[in-house]
Amino acid sequence: MDLNLFDYDLPQRLIAQTPLMSRDNSRLLILDKKNGDIKHDFFYNIADYLDSKDVLVINDSKVINARIFGIKEGTGAKIECFILEKKKNNNFIALLRPYKKVKTGSRIFLNKEESAYFDVIEKSEAGKALINFNICADEVFNKYGQMPLPPYIRSRNFDNSFYQTVYAKKEGSAAAPTAGLHFTKKLIEKIKEKGVIFARINLEIGLDTFKPITEENIKEHKIHSEKYNITESNARKILDAKASGGRVIAVGTTSTRVLETVASIYGKIKNSSGRSSLYIYPGYEFKITDALITNFHLPKSTLLVMVSAFAGRENILNAYDNAIKNNYRFFSFGDCMLIK
Repeated sequence: MDLNLFDYDLPQRLIAQTPLMSRDNSRLLILDKKNGDIKHDFFYNIADYLDSKDVLVINDSKVINARIFGIKEGTGAKIECFILEKKKNNNFIALLRPYKKVKTGSRIFLNKEESAYFDVIEKSEAGKALINFNICADEVFNKYGQMPLPPYIRSRNFDNSFYQTVYAKKEGSAAAPTAGLHFTKKLIEKIKEKGVIFARINLEIGLDTFKPITEENIKEHKIHSEKYNITESNARKILDAKASGGRVIAVGTTSTRVLETVASIYGKIKNSSGRSSLYIYPGYEFKITDALITNFHLPKSTLLVMVSAFAGRENILNAYDNAIKNNYRFFSFGDCMLIK
């Protein structure tokens, strides 16, 4: 399947550089995946499109201050460290730049006093390495870390809290589950009052979520692996919604990935944890997800391929074209879609 089939032209001016001060004021494009019909609204009206038997599945992962800068012992070279994944104790998998300036055994200081540092335990592939901090990781992130932002966001003129969902709970992600950024606590209460249930899952989003597909045939792309977890009580909420005739509505592609991973392994939703390396592209048969709330995604990305599998490539590209003509804001801080 040709990668160019998942390309589109986006004016730079439509890439949102800052969040809206009122999260739920984002625009909402409603796409009917059966016939391709499109409707325009605002996210604060999302409850109008939900039924009392529905369950909204949210990813409660919290973004850590994963971007850290230091100085290499001996040479004084400036090193950028981007935390990708926690291992045991104070060990982490990290992306180091410039990679050639560090070796196994290198020590990188985080402050002038040289009291905080990390050691490079083992280098691996693609700029990655196993590192170990000499102090508590929470202290590292709080004192020396910066909030990571996607490469297409060049502004930092906003409070970091806008890059966290209001229901973020468990730290571990290098990027936000951005479909959830549109919810406010007040809106969540309004939705609950309608009888809609919220079920939590957790997927630790890695930096590779921004990695474009480079293979001409999208089927040859190797997708990244991410940790996930779903508890028994939350699995039960999803099963009960299905049994009562309600819809399972995934909030974001990360929630979709967990739902479909678990359903693919066990044939149903159940409490489980592990790693997801599920790559969803057209031809995939969705097993549990009935509707999807999602932002607008980058051209030639695995996320655009996933939503194309869910709603049909032509429907998605037509919706994107419609959004561009109507000056929707794109990507992480941009507007939103409900695909039903």
